[in-house]
Amino acid sequence: MSVSSPALAALSPSSPWLLRAADAALLLVAIVWGTSYGVAKGALAFYPVLGFLAVRFLLTAVLLAPACVGASRAQWRAALRAGLPLGGLLTAIFLCETYGVALTQASHAAFLISLCVVFTPFAEWGLLGRRPARAVFAFAAVSLAGAALLAGGWPQHWNAGDGLILAAAVLRALTACATSQLTRRHAQAPMLLLTAVQSAVVGIGCLLLAVGAGGLPPLPQAPAFWGATLYLVLGCTVFAFFAQNWALRHGSPSRVGLLMGTEPAWGALFAVVWMGERLDAGGWLGAALIVAAAGWMLRRGSGR
Repeated sequence: MSVSSPALAALSPSSPWLLRAADAALLLVAIVWGTSYGVAKGALAFYPVLGFLAVRFLLTAVLLAPACVGASRAQWRAALRAGLPLGGLLTAIFLCETYGVALTQASHAAFLISLCVVFTPFAEWGLLGRRPARAVFAFAAVSLAGAALLAGGWPQHWNAGDGLILAAAVLRALTACATSQLTRRHAQAPMLLLTAVQSAVVGIGCLLLAVGAGGLPPLPQAPAFWGATLYLVLGCTVFAFFAQNWALRHGSPSRVGLLMGTEPAWGALFAVVWMGERLDAGGWLGAALIVAAAGWMLRRGSGR
């Protein structure tokens, strides 16, 4: 369903400087998120999914609490109106992603989550009533082809984990559009406060689900678990949510989705440099196509 005309007016292009700054922030997020699957998989060896997500997001909310102290009532009201529904969507995304990563191969997960690049332009068109430029669909197709090469092709054998990752990709596309609309509608909400509200919703939601499912074991003592969790909290949650929310306030969901779609390429590079894995010629070509598609989008300016 299309948004009203005032909402459409609020979606007008931002200044070129803000778009460039948002682009740079999103590329940094994609780089950081490209490393997150391996890090999260390591942390899940020590603690169940619901407990790990509760720890990660409640710790994020605690770290952001000082930034919320001086917020006015109007700012809190705006942050809650945007953050509560967005936090609910994020809870669904992270449950699907984290359970999916635990149940399927990393290469399958990286490819299937990249389908968000293709879903987002259609979600923007259907939900926001705004049809992206034809070039955006072409760039999305090139990026998807690159992700397929990088992952070794479309998964031949599907399991529950693959289905969960595919659901997460659909939810990511819907969330990008919802974030773009709500952050502009409730522009009084400071980004750190909004990030704190979203994180609290995810953390409390996962904790309640864990309690309802029978409780959680004692927290792990292993330094590897806490090191991985701290990295995910600071890089993949605090910074990433802040940057993505801010970028979606100033840019189109399709543009954001395509830039975030470079995540598998950075993840593959991380695996090669840090984990000692090797890519064949098809994998390197796929990574190059993903980065090239994002580069072409950057050269288009607003990307609409």
